[in-house]
Amino acid sequence: MAKNRRIRLKGKVHSFLLASFWLGIAMIAVNVLIYTFSREAGLVLTAFAAVYFLVLFLLYFNSRAIIMNELISFATEYGQIQKTLLRQLDLPSALLDETGRIVWTNLAFERTVHKDAGFSKSITSLFPSVTADKLPVAGDELDEVQMNVEYGEQSFSLQMKRIDLSEMARNSDIIDENGYEGGLIAVYLFDETALKLALQEIDDQSLAAGLIYLDNYDEALESVEEVRRSLLIALIDRKVNKYVASAGGIAKKIEKDKYFLVMPKRSCVALCDSRFEILEDVKTVNIGNEMAVTLSVGMGLDGLSYAQNYEFARSAIDLALGRGGDQAVVRTSDATYYYGGKSQQVEKNTRVKARVKAHALEEIIAGKDNVLVMGHRQGDADSFGSAVGIYRIARSLDHQAQIVVNEMTSSIRPLFELFRDNPDYESDMIVDSARAIDAVGPETVLVVVDVNKPSITECPELLRLCKYIVVFDHHRQGTEVIENATLSYVEPYASSACEMVSELLQYIEGDVRIHAEEADSMYAGIMIDTNNFSSKTGVRTFEAAAFLRRNGADVTRVKKLFREDALEYKARADAVSQAEIYRGSFAISICDPDGEVESPTIIGAQAANELLNIRGIRASFVCTPWQGKIYVSARSIDEVNVQVIMEQFGGGGHMNEAGCQMEGVSATEAVGILRDALDKSIEEGTL
Repeated sequence: MAKNRRIRLKGKVHSFLLASFWLGIAMIAVNVLIYTFSREAGLVLTAFAAVYFLVLFLLYFNSRAIIMNELISFATEYGQIQKTLLRQLDLPSALLDETGRIVWTNLAFERTVHKDAGFSKSITSLFPSVTADKLPVAGDELDEVQMNVEYGEQSFSLQMKRIDLSEMARNSDIIDENGYEGGLIAVYLFDETALKLALQEIDDQSLAAGLIYLDNYDEALESVEEVRRSLLIALIDRKVNKYVASAGGIAKKIEKDKYFLVMPKRSCVALCDSRFEILEDVKTVNIGNEMAVTLSVGMGLDGLSYAQNYEFARSAIDLALGRGGDQAVVRTSDATYYYGGKSQQVEKNTRVKARVKAHALEEIIAGKDNVLVMGHRQGDADSFGSAVGIYRIARSLDHQAQIVVNEMTSSIRPLFELFRDNPDYESDMIVDSARAIDAVGPETVLVVVDVNKPSITECPELLRLCKYIVVFDHHRQGTEVIENATLSYVEPYASSACEMVSELLQYIEGDVRIHAEEADSMYAGIMIDTNNFSSKTGVRTFEAAAFLRRNGADVTRVKKLFREDALEYKARADAVSQAEIYRGSFAISICDPDGEVESPTIIGAQAANELLNIRGIRASFVCTPWQGKIYVSARSIDEVNVQVIMEQFGGGGHMNEAGCQMEGVSATEAVGILRDALDKSIEEGTL
């Protein structure tokens, strides 16, 4: 028997049409009730009910087809109106299938993307950032996706919403009743170009705070005649004020050698693009002064408030000074940028700071329980020698002290042998990280020497455990520094940490008796870091060496300690002989010695020093594969700031001595990366 295919009404329309029938039934019930009171009245109502039902049935059967046709016509016209409205809607809209292919677009969408009707390529062809993995997928918790996209010069907020068609498929007479799990993706574009431009304008007009410090103010004034000093100051003031005013900012002199400045962020970005020309321009001020004036700039921007921008500027200027001056540092809420830093920092002859730091160290150690001293991982003669010097200071103040060393490298083993089985020293003078952590108490002082980057210290865990932290280092500071230090003494002009500790020893109150082994260790640290007093040496370097010599250091004995074996000498010679001269002034080599060489990275550093002896070489880079990483040693004489180059790869160091570690690349690939970095620096004019 064929199914009845007549259209049946349901819902409120069906209820409305049945209302007259149910009212007739109610009228019959009332008619029955009226018969109990009056037969005549009941007959009249019965006649009326008969006529009522007759008219009702005639209207229902005769008008049903007309009503259904009218309803269908209305629904069809309503659907056409909806389709026209969606097609002409000013909001750009489109429908995608599950793969991201466009199946329908409205006029506004077509005008926006400059495509005709029927465009059916993937949405990724219009917006490359909208990839297949960004589309909402059935079963995800979030069936809506919102992201920012750009098309041409316009910016949009793109919203995607998944439309599930499974219910529609189950109620359809066309699609298989077994079910359909597909769907469509509705796409809407909200034009945010004007909003983005307005926000960008507001951001560009936000104020950036800055500080300018003259690095060598006193030294520059002393190098010129007294009658010309006021003229020199006036010329510098004019340079600074004119430079800041040209950028739309205001500079105010707050001290004799310090300026505070404010400017719009847009102007600060322009100064960054020009790499702070004031750094070189101020050096041209010369009225007979023997020493060129240099300055440091610290800028802070993108903070939540003007006060935070000022704090950014203060930390930036401290970082610029800690890195040697003659450079600009721009700090934001999530990044730090460096500019300049091409000149050597001038050595200061005064030892006032060393004396102050020595007395401060005494006060910190006094009243504490014990002292732990550590340097950097894979320690060298400088880190070990300076640690020995701090050990002697603590022992002279009658405090227990221990040096933290995990790995006894070939560079410090000769020095370690001086203290092992030595009756003048405790058996636990040198401990590993585990024993050092066990020795930490609430009144333990941790002294960090020859490093200011927490991640490469011998035991970073100690930095979190110790309440009192002291830092002595001669490397230029980077973005990563040891925070919350009780005392920090970082002097990039110093040749070595051993030089700094030797000066501290001279200002410790009381009779500090330095043993010959300790003097040899510190002298070795100075000698190694200065490459036998040939680089980064100043007056104070030789004074420190003379102090150690007077206290028992023996030059011949130290030289014998660091004689090389044949394998190390051959490995270094191979690295030098295989060096590539890149762009006529950069020596790049790979140091890959045999497995019998204990410390390949030290051989690589020595080879980098040797390459500087080649005429015309401005900088040298040696890549050493070891323990799954590539260790890069970078050296220069005075023209190239290798620290800036190494910082691009997460390293650091000095202007003339720096290094970094690369992971996930081979030595050959590391050489290619270095070439690209040198090319980029040359193009930007930083080399």
